[in-house]
Amino acid sequence: MKTKKTLMKNITFKIFYSAAIMLSLSCSNEEKTDVTLSTFNIRYDNPADSLNNWKYRKDNVAEFVKTNNIDVVGMQEVLYNQLCDLRERLPQYDYVGVGREDGNTKGEYAPIFYRKDKYKLVSGDTFWLSQYPDSIGFIGWDGACTRIATWAKLEDKKTRKQFLAVNTHFDHVGLEARRNAVNLIIDRIKEIANDCPTVLTGDFNVSEDSEAYNTITGNEFTLLDAHKIAETTKGVNYTFHDFGRVQPIDQREKIDFIFVTPQIKVISSNIPENNNNYISDHNPQISEIRF
Repeated sequence: MKTKKTLMKNITFKIFYSAAIMLSLSCSNEEKTDVTLSTFNIRYDNPADSLNNWKYRKDNVAEFVKTNNIDVVGMQEVLYNQLCDLRERLPQYDYVGVGREDGNTKGEYAPIFYRKDKYKLVSGDTFWLSQYPDSIGFIGWDGACTRIATWAKLEDKKTRKQFLAVNTHFDHVGLEARRNAVNLIIDRIKEIANDCPTVLTGDFNVSEDSEAYNTITGNEFTLLDAHKIAETTKGVNYTFHDFGRVQPIDQREKIDFIFVTPQIKVISSNIPENNNNYISDHNPQISEIRF
């Protein structure tokens, strides 16, 4: 007959054994997380754009996001009225981001939209690409404009896996500003990510033969060009076309990129062509990733 002491030992062992099994299962979760993400400079609302003005494009931009089943999209050049238009047309999405001029609604946003039915926002914020990244509205180094980066740490509600999304828009003039922006963003990723898979989206205002691009892809903290490592690619090889005005076509450049950390597998990458029905002066890029 088992003694009371023996029974207690058996119960205690079973409790600890069950806990160990549960911990082992949670740590060895091999379920994959798939994300369809995009980078998209939507072109700010400029009245001088005439028939390419935002009022003629806003429905098509929202439809593009919905039709392509995009889970997470980093946008650039988004003014407050455009943000409101998109929120109205994309009710299944939430966003992280602020206006770059006042940290509220003034100036361009670099927002990250995400499917709120699929992801929980763990944390998120915006910092300024300058010597004083927490100083709102500060223009960094030799930059011509105030520039920002927005980040969101998201958790997949199904798999409970977290990943970090960072979205930015580099200066179009300052070489030093772009160089230092790369290092600042990499430092912030290392600080925030905590080994989470990370994606960096944006309009970098440079092509892949630039110093900034080579710093991103050649840094000891590895970020890979999603379009280059994708298992399959389709579409065109450029993003900026200025509403089709950049001619000939072989003069058009890819200045918008998606970068990923090495634990991310890129299933496909697509740069769809506008075919004269311009939803922006940039082509978006869509990548399907897995981690």
